[in-house]
Amino acid sequence: MTARIAVLGSCNMDLVAYVPTAPRRGETVTGTAFRTVPGGKGMNQAIAAARAGGDVLMIGAVGDDGFGGGLRAALTAAGVDTAGLRTATGPSGTAHIVVDDDGGNAIVVVPGANGSVAGLAPGDEDLIASADTLLLQLELPLDGVLAGARAARAHGVRTVLTPAPARPLPEELLRLVDLLVPNEHEAQTLTGHADPGAAARALLDLVPEVVVTLGEAGSLYAARGAEPVTVPAVPVRAVDTTAAGDTFTGALAVASGEGRPMPDALAWAAAAAALSVGRPGASSSMPDRAEIDAFRTGAAHPVPEHEGRTAR
Repeated sequence: MTARIAVLGSCNMDLVAYVPTAPRRGETVTGTAFRTVPGGKGMNQAIAAARAGGDVLMIGAVGDDGFGGGLRAALTAAGVDTAGLRTATGPSGTAHIVVDDDGGNAIVVVPGANGSVAGLAPGDEDLIASADTLLLQLELPLDGVLAGARAARAHGVRTVLTPAPARPLPEELLRLVDLLVPNEHEAQTLTGHADPGAAARALLDLVPEVVVTLGEAGSLYAARGAEPVTVPAVPVRAVDTTAAGDTFTGALAVASGEGRPMPDALAWAAAAAALSVGRPGASSSMPDRAEIDAFRTGAAHPVPEHEGRTAR
């Protein structure tokens, strides 16, 4: 069956500078390349899910500037329904990203139009109700995220939250979430526990299922009444880790929405994330379903050289 996924989240234009080594405070360095790439955690997850084979619609906002039309066009080109994407007066959201030669990144996000999504617009609740899964993140105002989660619960739609950027969250929101997907640092912010297993156990008091992503160590899945499961990551040479987590979450939403057992869904999502880190950019790095399947069966190498940049 096809996974039907609604995404309520941010849309940004990523302004990406590539450097051998990221600058320290007060330091100026010379970059090797610059790109503009559609991004934002919401848009990234929507494109990742659509490329992975989901039937995806986007709810959010872009500005009436030059970036807004480009963001809308990128979603449409990826097969995402933009019926819920409004146009706000003013600039679109932007993310200013520095990527070093080891694939690490530092990011400054300027919300722009995303800051206008403080609640649901007319028709948004119907769009959420038409889906099986709602993906949420924290790059929109918290009131807007809460409104989406409440609508999903009212209509029996499974809610998946990526709690990023990390911040303490109200108990009401967490109790509306069916699956929480933090990385280990976000899990620590929410619980105070540095150990991912302890953090996952604490989160299960509020959320029925948790996946803590652990970077090169893979992911930890915990659910109430079940033994935790650790799924390894795929070893790869990283070019750019931007949006690897969003690729993972989008692919996971598709796999779980198709009814796959969670360990298999997590392994499939890990393959998608591995492919994404071998390419520069956010949405531009995300694999399609055929690529993920080919990689999972050993028919494709995950990290080719791309545009003349070779990861260390």
